[in-house]
Amino acid sequence: MSISLLDEPVAEPSTTTAPAQRLRTTMLAMRLSFAWFGTRKTLSSAQKSLAAESFGADGDCISAGKKLIDTGDPAYRDVTSIRSRAGSYFKGVSLPYPEPGIRLIRQGDLDEINLHMGEFKDELAEAVRELDGRFEELKSAARQRLGDLFNEADYPASLLGLFDIAWDFPSVEPPDYLQRLNPQVYQQECQRVQARFDEAVRLAEAAFMDELAKLIDHLAERITGEDDGRPKVFRDSVVENLMEFFQRFQNLNVSSNEELDGLVERAQRVVHGVQPQQLRDSGALRQQVATQLAGVQSVLDGLLVDRPRRAIIRRPR
Repeated sequence: MSISLLDEPVAEPSTTTAPAQRLRTTMLAMRLSFAWFGTRKTLSSAQKSLAAESFGADGDCISAGKKLIDTGDPAYRDVTSIRSRAGSYFKGVSLPYPEPGIRLIRQGDLDEINLHMGEFKDELAEAVRELDGRFEELKSAARQRLGDLFNEADYPASLLGLFDIAWDFPSVEPPDYLQRLNPQVYQQECQRVQARFDEAVRLAEAAFMDELAKLIDHLAERITGEDDGRPKVFRDSVVENLMEFFQRFQNLNVSSNEELDGLVERAQRVVHGVQPQQLRDSGALRQQVATQLAGVQSVLDGLLVDRPRRAIIRRPR
């Protein structure tokens, strides 16, 4: 008697790690994207040839472009600052996922994140309206700067609708219908997704380690360094950024690495209750904090070296 593939029992997916399973059950995939008017344009072949003549070069051998509007204009900077803040906010409330453009957010944070993104979107629309009001002036200035390279056809009639923030929530789980259509392929997809979430755990650990190391490095450098024999001046944000990291770690950590958890707790104890002004006023306190942070940094550096190469986000030297 022949038995079809659909009649065969489906093997249970292999068990993934507990931290990865926590990610799968408590997090949600989210993707943030931007639509953006391009402010640079490649020169045409004729224009490149003309530009190359001044160097005695062949136009086909050079690459050249032109800036359509002044990106240093305050109205344009207001627009780009919103994109930067939206991206930073998204990164701060999410964990990395090993698929381009996708990060993981807590399911319980969905409403708040959706609200904030909507505010960024509205703010961007208003900033673009302001920029559009200056568009003719910016084009006129570009006409003066670009000379013969200016081309009216490079510019849209309006900038409205050419800048936008969008977000969606793509599924990263195998579709249920696949189990009915082909159990074997469904099993393969289950294993692939499990591997992705295991990798997401490693990426999260590496990101937390890297950020903590940078913050500690920066704080230690500011409280131990000197300028002309005097303690370096540092902003309150040097300490505040570290405090914000502790809060974010508490919110997003999936308890996958006991050593990392212990180091974060240890660093938090070092700076607990320490105010920026106290560090400015007391050399003894600066030395105490720097010494204790150095111990944290030493262990942290060892963890960074021991991480799998693909999971490390290298710190610039």
